[in-house]
Amino acid sequence: MIGALWERHVLPRVIRAACGSEAIMEMRAKVVPAATGAVFELGCGGGLNQRFYDTAAVSSFSGVDPSGKLLDYARGEAEKRGWAADIREGVGEDLPFASDSFDTAVCTYTLCSVDDPARVLAELRRVLKPGGRLLFLEHGRAPDAKVAKFQARLEPLWKRAMGNCHLTRPVKETVAAGGFQLEQPQGVYMEGMPRFAGWMEWGAAVKAG
Repeated sequence: MIGALWERHVLPRVIRAACGSEAIMEMRAKVVPAATGAVFELGCGGGLNQRFYDTAAVSSFSGVDPSGKLLDYARGEAEKRGWAADIREGVGEDLPFASDSFDTAVCTYTLCSVDDPARVLAELRRVLKPGGRLLFLEHGRAPDAKVAKFQARLEPLWKRAMGNCHLTRPVKETVAAGGFQLEQPQGVYMEGMPRFAGWMEWGAAVKAG
């Protein structure tokens, strides 16, 4: 009972607050404005990325998120911006959109918590048009062995408390293995955050094949 209440009512607020910190928003501002054309956002709940889209460059906006509460925030942000948005409840492993539908896919702080990253990336490839781009920003496995070891030790408890968020998932390697050609990915430890949760990677990747 307590776990269900946490997942449904408390955790969405915790996630939105943590993922909406000033430092995290500065990271989002490095990635999201590059989206163009028909845009799909995976994990759009919370609506935190919407302020960073260049509405002159975006012809349409769609997104999915599994959290009804976070979707309320996202729809509220869309209303405040006054733009039409197709925002649906769903999961990345089974996207409710036709193949070759989007020019850009945006994925920020989402691959850490999905059940099957490989399946999610396969779905992103499917809904992207040939030559479509994936813009990503994720936290993940640290490059330093001592930090990575601590991440592995902490992860079981962390996942339970933070909505299946993983600390040890590699980022750029997972994106590349999903059939995307990376374009100059970058990574850094975010200042002011503990290293076990502060390794960030971001960049763009083109749908291969």
